[in-house]
Amino acid sequence: MNFSNEKVFISVKDYSVSGEHFDLLLDEELQLLKTHPQPSLDMLPKYYESDDYISHTDGKRSLFEKAYHFIKRKAIRDKVSLITSLQPQKGTLLDIGAGTGDFLQEAKNQNWSCTGIEPSDKAKAIAINKGVSFSDDLASLENHSFDVITMWHVLEHVPDLEKQITELKRLLKPGGTILIAVPNYKSFDAEYYGKFWAAYDVPRHLWHFSKISIEKLFARENMKLVKVLPMVFDSFYVSLLSEKYKNGKMNFVKGFFIGLQSNLKAKRNFEYSSHIYVLKNEEN
Repeated sequence: MNFSNEKVFISVKDYSVSGEHFDLLLDEELQLLKTHPQPSLDMLPKYYESDDYISHTDGKRSLFEKAYHFIKRKAIRDKVSLITSLQPQKGTLLDIGAGTGDFLQEAKNQNWSCTGIEPSDKAKAIAINKGVSFSDDLASLENHSFDVITMWHVLEHVPDLEKQITELKRLLKPGGTILIAVPNYKSFDAEYYGKFWAAYDVPRHLWHFSKISIEKLFARENMKLVKVLPMVFDSFYVSLLSEKYKNGKMNFVKGFFIGLQSNLKAKRNFEYSSHIYVLKNEEN
């Protein structure tokens, strides 16, 4: 994706793996940020090589990881309830970036026909042991074969954003639903922490979205944004990590306070730390 009027929105550091610095460029029309420079495809995997990359492990080594997985269990149940409310008759479900497979395992237990996509062999191996089925890549999947497609905090990791959205449209049945969860760089916690905001997570996060950018990007493929839902737990998780990046340690009291403040402000302006976007394929 070529940005027509590039300007630096903020410069941020990779606190998780490399310690390198990156600029975030703003596309004013789309209200979309792009990480610059973006690592090449062959170099990108090295930025995920960390035991602290929590979505690729079921580890519970610390109080933070234990709390993460406790909240994750509730979030998974809520996500399955959400897709079932949108598609009561259930059907075929594709989860892109399935991680260790807990979401698909729960959906399968509730009678969804499930397929996962996951580039991490480590995470995929854990998921397969839970009975989750995978496809090797999107290209091998048939056109219009899924009632629901989900990407839970995955779209921000995709190198070719426009190609990905085109593929989502190809795979979705007419009248089908896509659910996209991504951080929101216009939230209060993003504004408060600035360059220390953990959800920038460069360069693993290649893109940084707003409500405007999601709506406009998917409208290009004739998909309509029909609902935006808050992810209220994300502000606490992100604020805790941001405290660590800013001050060198996790301040649970301060992180909780900023996370709570972010959610309270979002009740007025609906700019939560992360959103779930519900998009419908308008073609019949």
